[in-house]
Amino acid sequence: MEAAAYQELRIFSGNAHPDLAKAICSYLETSYGACEVFEFSNENVFVRVQDNVRQRDVFIVQPLVSPVNTNIMELLIMIDAMKRASAGRVTAVVPYYAYGRSDKKDQPRVPITARLLANLIETAGADRLLTVDLHAGQIQGFFNIPVDELTALFMISRYFKEKDLKDLVVVATDVGASKRARNVAQSLEAPLAIIEKRRLGNDDRSQVLNVIGEVDGMRALIVDDEIDTGTTIINAAETLKDRGVTEIYVACTHPVLSGPAVERLKGAPITELVVADTIPISKEKHIPQLVQLRIAPLIGEAISRIHTGRSVGELFQLDMEEDSGDPKVPNAMVGAERG
Repeated sequence: MEAAAYQELRIFSGNAHPDLAKAICSYLETSYGACEVFEFSNENVFVRVQDNVRQRDVFIVQPLVSPVNTNIMELLIMIDAMKRASAGRVTAVVPYYAYGRSDKKDQPRVPITARLLANLIETAGADRLLTVDLHAGQIQGFFNIPVDELTALFMISRYFKEKDLKDLVVVATDVGASKRARNVAQSLEAPLAIIEKRRLGNDDRSQVLNVIGEVDGMRALIVDDEIDTGTTIINAAETLKDRGVTEIYVACTHPVLSGPAVERLKGAPITELVVADTIPISKEKHIPQLVQLRIAPLIGEAISRIHTGRSVGELFQLDMEEDSGDPKVPNAMVGAERG
Protein backbone atom coordinates (compact mmCIF):
# COMPACT_ATOMS: atom_id res chain seq x y z
CA MET A 1 0.00 0.00 0.00
CA GLU A 2 1.35 3.43 -0.92
CA ALA A 3 1.83 6.02 1.81
CA ALA A 4 -0.79 8.27 0.21
CA ALA A 5 -3.44 5.57 0.80
CA TYR A 6 -3.19 5.86 4.59
CA GLN A 7 -5.50 8.20 6.41
CA GLU A 8 -4.19 10.75 8.94
CA LEU A 9 -1.31 9.84 11.21
CA ARG A 10 -1.89 9.05 14.87
CA ILE A 11 0.82 9.17 17.57
CA PHE A 12 0.56 7.11 20.75
CA SER A 13 2.93 6.19 23.55
CA GLY A 14 3.22 3.82 26.45
CA ASN A 15 4.47 4.84 29.87
CA ALA A 16 8.18 4.96 28.97
CA HIS A 17 8.41 8.61 27.82
CA PRO A 18 5.01 10.26 27.22
CA ASP A 19 6.55 13.76 27.41
CA LEU A 20 8.62 12.99 24.31
CA ALA A 21 5.54 11.74 22.43
CA LYS A 22 3.63 14.90 23.39
CA ALA A 23 6.56 17.08 22.24
CA ILE A 24 6.54 15.26 18.89
CA CYS A 25 2.79 15.88 18.61
CA SER A 26 3.38 19.56 19.38
CA TYR A 27 6.03 19.77 16.66
CA LEU A 28 3.70 18.14 14.13
CA GLU A 29 0.68 20.12 15.38
CA THR A 30 -1.37 16.97 15.81
CA SER A 31 -3.30 15.54 18.74
CA TYR A 32 -1.84 13.02 21.19
CA GLY A 33 -3.47 9.61 20.75
CA ALA A 34 -5.67 8.34 23.58
CA CYS A 35 -4.61 4.93 24.83
CA GLU A 36 -4.99 3.25 28.21
CA VAL A 37 -1.82 1.40 29.25
CA PHE A 38 -1.40 0.05 32.77
CA GLU A 39 -0.24 -2.95 34.79
CA PHE A 40 -2.56 -5.16 36.84
CA SER A 41 -1.56 -6.20 40.36
CA ASN A 42 -0.33 -9.50 38.89
CA GLU A 43 2.08 -7.50 36.63
CA ASN A 44 0.12 -8.29 33.45
CA VAL A 45 0.08 -5.32 31.06
CA PHE A 46 -3.29 -4.12 29.75
CA VAL A 47 -3.78 -1.90 26.68
CA ARG A 48 -6.96 -0.35 25.31
CA VAL A 49 -6.82 1.99 22.31
CA GLN A 50 -9.37 4.74 22.82
CA ASP A 51 -9.13 6.39 19.38
CA ASN A 52 -10.24 5.05 16.02
CA VAL A 53 -7.12 3.80 14.22
CA ARG A 54 -8.77 1.92 11.33
CA GLN A 55 -6.53 2.45 8.28
CA ARG A 56 -4.63 5.18 10.16
CA ASP A 57 -0.86 5.56 9.96
CA VAL A 58 0.03 4.76 13.58
CA PHE A 59 3.31 5.65 15.35
CA ILE A 60 3.98 4.26 18.83
CA VAL A 61 6.68 6.17 20.75
CA GLN A 62 8.34 3.94 23.34
CA PRO A 63 12.05 4.06 24.25
CA LEU A 64 13.00 0.80 25.94
CA VAL A 65 14.13 2.30 29.23
CA SER A 66 13.80 1.28 32.88
CA PRO A 67 11.81 -0.77 33.71
CA VAL A 68 13.11 -2.20 30.45
CA ASN A 69 11.20 -5.47 30.26
CA THR A 70 7.89 -3.87 31.25
CA ASN A 71 8.32 -1.22 28.58
CA ILE A 72 9.15 -3.87 26.00
CA MET A 73 5.93 -5.69 26.84
CA GLU A 74 3.95 -2.43 26.65
CA LEU A 75 5.34 -1.81 23.17
CA LEU A 76 4.59 -5.34 21.93
CA ILE A 77 1.05 -5.35 23.33
CA MET A 78 0.34 -1.87 21.94
CA ILE A 79 1.48 -2.99 18.48
CA ASP A 80 -0.78 -6.04 18.72
CA ALA A 81 -3.73 -3.90 19.87
CA MET A 82 -3.25 -1.49 16.94
CA LYS A 83 -3.10 -4.31 14.39
CA ARG A 84 -6.23 -5.93 15.83
CA ALA A 85 -7.94 -2.52 15.62
CA SER A 86 -7.21 -2.53 11.85
CA ALA A 87 -4.49 0.13 11.82
CA GLY A 88 -3.27 0.69 8.28
CA ARG A 89 0.41 0.71 9.25
CA VAL A 90 2.18 0.58 12.59
CA THR A 91 5.62 2.12 13.09
CA ALA A 92 7.46 1.38 16.34
CA VAL A 93 9.29 4.59 17.30
CA VAL A 94 12.01 3.34 19.64
CA PRO A 95 14.42 6.24 20.34
CA TYR A 96 16.48 4.00 22.63
CA TYR A 97 16.82 0.33 21.66
CA ALA A 98 17.58 -1.82 24.72
CA TYR A 99 19.83 -4.89 24.66
CA GLY A 100 21.90 -3.17 21.96
CA ARG A 101 25.13 -4.51 23.45
CA SER A 102 23.93 -8.10 22.99
CA ASP A 103 24.42 -7.92 19.23
CA LYS A 104 26.76 -10.89 18.73
CA LYS A 105 28.05 -14.07 20.34
CA ASP A 106 31.25 -12.81 21.95
CA GLN A 107 31.30 -15.57 24.60
CA PRO A 108 30.34 -19.25 24.53
CA ARG A 109 26.65 -20.09 25.09
CA VAL A 110 25.29 -16.53 25.17
CA PRO A 111 22.21 -15.20 23.31
CA ILE A 112 21.97 -12.48 20.68
CA THR A 113 19.23 -10.63 22.53
CA ALA A 114 19.15 -7.65 20.17
CA ARG A 115 18.11 -10.05 17.39
CA LEU A 116 15.52 -11.72 19.64
CA LEU A 117 14.00 -8.32 20.43
CA ALA A 118 13.83 -7.52 16.71
CA ASN A 119 11.97 -10.79 16.12
CA LEU A 120 9.49 -9.96 18.90
CA ILE A 121 8.74 -6.50 17.47
CA GLU A 122 8.15 -7.98 14.01
CA THR A 123 6.02 -10.83 15.33
CA ALA A 124 3.86 -8.37 17.28
CA GLY A 125 3.01 -6.77 13.93
CA ALA A 126 5.18 -3.67 13.48
CA ASP A 127 5.51 -2.63 9.84
CA ARG A 128 8.65 -0.53 10.35
CA LEU A 129 11.03 0.76 13.03
CA LEU A 130 12.22 4.31 13.67
CA THR A 131 15.13 4.62 16.10
CA VAL A 132 18.05 6.86 17.10
CA ASP A 133 21.75 5.95 17.29
CA LEU A 134 21.76 2.18 17.70
CA HIS A 135 24.65 0.86 19.79
CA ALA A 136 25.68 -1.31 16.84
CA GLY A 137 24.72 -0.54 13.25
CA GLN A 138 24.30 -4.20 12.34
CA ILE A 139 21.14 -4.32 14.48
CA GLN A 140 19.36 -2.80 11.47
CA GLY A 141 20.01 -6.08 9.69
CA PHE A 142 18.26 -8.06 12.43
CA PHE A 143 14.92 -6.76 11.09
CA ASN A 144 13.04 -7.92 8.01
CA ILE A 145 11.00 -4.70 8.04
CA PRO A 146 12.23 -1.21 7.05
CA VAL A 147 14.43 0.47 9.69
CA ASP A 148 15.13 4.20 9.79
CA GLU A 149 18.01 5.08 12.11
CA LEU A 150 18.33 8.76 12.98
CA THR A 151 21.35 10.31 14.66
CA ALA A 152 21.75 13.03 17.29
CA LEU A 153 25.38 13.64 16.29
CA PHE A 154 24.53 16.65 14.12
CA MET A 155 22.66 18.28 17.03
CA ILE A 156 25.63 17.64 19.29
CA SER A 157 28.06 18.98 16.70
CA ARG A 158 26.06 22.18 16.22
CA TYR A 159 25.84 22.74 19.96
CA PHE A 160 29.62 22.61 20.34
CA LYS A 161 30.24 24.52 17.13
CA GLU A 162 28.24 27.41 18.62
CA LYS A 163 30.41 27.27 21.78
CA ASP A 164 33.46 27.79 19.55
CA LEU A 165 35.87 26.05 21.93
CA LYS A 166 39.54 26.62 21.15
CA ASP A 167 42.19 23.88 21.12
CA LEU A 168 39.51 21.16 21.01
CA VAL A 169 40.18 17.45 20.53
CA VAL A 170 37.33 14.94 20.10
CA VAL A 171 37.88 11.70 22.01
CA ALA A 172 36.32 8.28 21.34
CA THR A 173 35.82 6.13 24.45
CA ASP A 174 37.09 3.07 22.57
CA VAL A 175 37.83 1.84 19.05
CA GLY A 176 34.17 0.83 18.59
CA ALA A 177 33.03 4.42 19.18
CA SER A 178 35.67 5.92 16.89
CA LYS A 179 33.40 6.28 13.85
CA ARG A 180 30.88 8.42 15.77
CA ALA A 181 33.65 10.50 17.31
CA ARG A 182 35.37 10.88 13.93
CA ASN A 183 32.17 12.29 12.38
CA VAL A 184 31.85 14.84 15.20
CA ALA A 185 35.55 15.71 14.91
CA GLN A 186 35.18 16.25 11.17
CA SER A 187 32.15 18.50 11.70
CA LEU A 188 34.02 20.56 14.32
CA GLU A 189 37.26 20.55 12.30
CA ALA A 190 39.04 19.13 15.34
CA PRO A 191 41.59 16.29 15.69
CA LEU A 192 40.55 12.85 16.95
CA ALA A 193 41.96 10.82 19.85
CA ILE A 194 40.96 7.31 20.91
CA ILE A 195 40.94 5.70 24.35
CA GLU A 196 42.29 2.16 24.19
CA LYS A 197 40.51 0.13 26.86
CA ARG A 198 39.82 -3.44 27.88
CA ARG A 199 36.46 -4.54 29.31
CA LEU A 200 36.72 -6.80 32.37
CA GLY A 201 33.96 -9.41 32.61
CA ASN A 202 30.24 -8.65 32.37
CA ASP A 203 29.89 -6.17 35.25
CA ASP A 204 30.69 -2.86 33.45
CA ARG A 205 34.29 -2.77 34.65
CA SER A 206 36.91 -1.58 32.18
CA GLN A 207 40.62 -0.76 32.19
CA VAL A 208 42.18 2.09 30.21
CA LEU A 209 45.37 0.97 28.49
CA ASN A 210 46.43 3.96 26.40
CA VAL A 211 45.39 7.23 24.73
CA ILE A 212 46.01 7.28 20.98
CA GLY A 213 46.46 10.87 19.80
CA GLU A 214 47.72 14.22 21.10
CA VAL A 215 45.68 15.64 24.01
CA ASP A 216 48.15 17.50 26.23
CA GLY A 217 47.13 21.14 26.82
CA MET A 218 43.84 20.78 24.92
CA ARG A 219 40.12 20.78 25.70
CA ALA A 220 38.57 17.34 25.22
CA LEU A 221 35.09 16.40 23.99
CA ILE A 222 34.36 12.75 24.82
CA VAL A 223 31.75 11.27 22.47
CA ASP A 224 29.80 8.03 22.99
CA ASP A 225 26.38 6.64 22.08
CA GLU A 226 25.21 6.10 25.68
CA ILE A 227 26.23 6.48 29.31
CA ASP A 228 25.09 3.59 31.49
CA THR A 229 26.87 3.26 34.83
CA GLY A 230 29.39 5.95 33.89
CA THR A 231 32.44 3.72 34.37
CA THR A 232 33.78 4.22 30.84
CA ILE A 233 33.29 8.00 30.88
CA ILE A 234 34.82 8.49 34.33
CA ASN A 235 37.86 6.36 33.49
CA ALA A 236 38.30 8.25 30.23
CA ALA A 237 37.97 11.66 31.93
CA GLU A 238 40.46 10.80 34.67
CA THR A 239 42.92 9.43 32.13
CA LEU A 240 42.65 12.57 30.02
CA LYS A 241 43.23 14.77 33.07
CA ASP A 242 46.36 12.77 33.82
CA ARG A 243 47.50 13.35 30.21
CA GLY A 244 47.29 17.15 30.54
CA VAL A 245 43.79 17.95 29.22
CA THR A 246 42.68 21.36 30.51
CA GLU A 247 38.87 20.97 30.29
CA ILE A 248 36.56 18.02 29.59
CA TYR A 249 33.15 17.95 27.92
CA VAL A 250 31.09 14.79 27.45
CA ALA A 251 28.38 14.20 24.84
CA CYS A 252 26.16 11.18 24.26
CA THR A 253 22.79 10.42 22.70
CA HIS A 254 21.28 8.19 25.39
CA PRO A 255 21.64 9.14 29.11
CA VAL A 256 20.77 5.77 30.66
CA LEU A 257 22.48 6.79 33.95
CA SER A 258 21.85 3.56 35.82
CA GLY A 259 23.20 2.43 39.19
CA PRO A 260 25.94 4.71 40.58
CA ALA A 261 26.25 6.82 37.40
CA VAL A 262 24.84 10.07 38.83
CA GLU A 263 27.04 10.08 41.94
CA ARG A 264 30.08 9.24 39.83
CA LEU A 265 29.38 12.04 37.35
CA LYS A 266 28.79 14.61 40.11
CA GLY A 267 32.36 14.17 41.28
CA ALA A 268 33.92 13.82 37.83
CA PRO A 269 36.16 16.50 36.27
CA ILE A 270 33.52 17.30 33.62
CA THR A 271 32.46 20.83 32.64
CA GLU A 272 29.32 19.81 30.73
CA LEU A 273 27.43 16.59 30.05
CA VAL A 274 25.44 17.11 26.82
CA VAL A 275 22.76 14.52 26.01
CA ALA A 276 19.66 14.09 23.85
CA ASP A 277 16.34 13.57 25.62
CA THR A 278 15.69 10.14 24.06
CA ILE A 279 15.43 8.89 27.65
CA PRO A 280 13.49 10.63 30.45
CA ILE A 281 15.76 11.90 33.23
CA SER A 282 14.17 12.04 36.68
CA LYS A 283 14.75 15.11 38.87
CA GLU A 284 17.13 13.25 41.18
CA LYS A 285 19.36 12.50 38.18
CA HIS A 286 19.68 16.14 37.13
CA ILE A 287 23.24 17.19 37.83
CA PRO A 288 24.61 20.74 37.45
CA GLN A 289 26.68 19.81 34.37
CA LEU A 290 23.69 18.37 32.46
CA VAL A 291 22.50 19.94 29.19
CA GLN A 292 19.63 18.24 27.32
CA LEU A 293 19.13 18.66 23.57
CA ARG A 294 15.56 18.21 22.35
CA ILE A 295 15.16 15.24 19.98
CA ALA A 296 11.40 15.73 19.30
CA PRO A 297 11.85 17.99 16.22
CA LEU A 298 14.16 15.44 14.58
CA ILE A 299 11.85 12.48 15.27
CA GLY A 300 8.80 14.56 14.36
CA GLU A 301 10.31 15.52 11.01
CA ALA A 302 11.16 11.87 10.31
CA ILE A 303 7.59 10.80 11.17
CA SER A 304 6.22 13.47 8.83
CA ARG A 305 8.43 12.21 6.02
CA ILE A 306 7.52 8.56 6.59
CA HIS A 307 3.82 9.44 6.62
CA THR A 308 3.97 11.46 3.39
CA GLY A 309 6.34 9.11 1.58
CA ARG A 310 9.25 11.55 1.46
CA SER A 311 12.89 10.63 1.98
CA VAL A 312 14.10 10.29 5.57
CA GLY A 313 17.68 10.17 4.29
CA GLU A 314 17.36 13.78 3.14
CA LEU A 315 17.34 14.77 6.83
CA PHE A 316 21.01 13.86 7.02
CA GLN A 317 21.74 15.96 3.95
CA LEU A 318 19.90 18.92 5.55
CA ASP A 319 21.93 18.47 8.71
CA MET A 320 25.19 18.46 6.76
CA GLU A 321 24.15 21.62 4.91
CA GLU A 322 23.30 23.29 8.24
CA ASP A 323 26.71 22.30 9.60
CA SER A 324 28.33 23.87 6.55
CA GLY A 325 26.53 27.15 7.28
CA ASP A 326 24.17 27.11 4.30
CA PRO A 327 21.74 29.98 5.09
CA LYS A 328 19.00 28.40 2.93
CA VAL A 329 18.51 25.56 5.39
CA PRO A 330 16.39 26.32 8.50
CA ASN A 331 18.02 25.24 11.76
CA ALA A 332 14.90 23.41 12.99
CA MET A 333 16.57 20.71 15.02
CA VAL A 334 18.27 22.82 17.68
CA GLY A 335 17.11 23.24 21.29
CA ALA A 336 18.75 22.85 24.69
CA GLU A 337 17.72 22.74 28.32
CA ARG A 338 20.08 22.98 31.24
CA GLY A 339 20.00 21.14 34.52
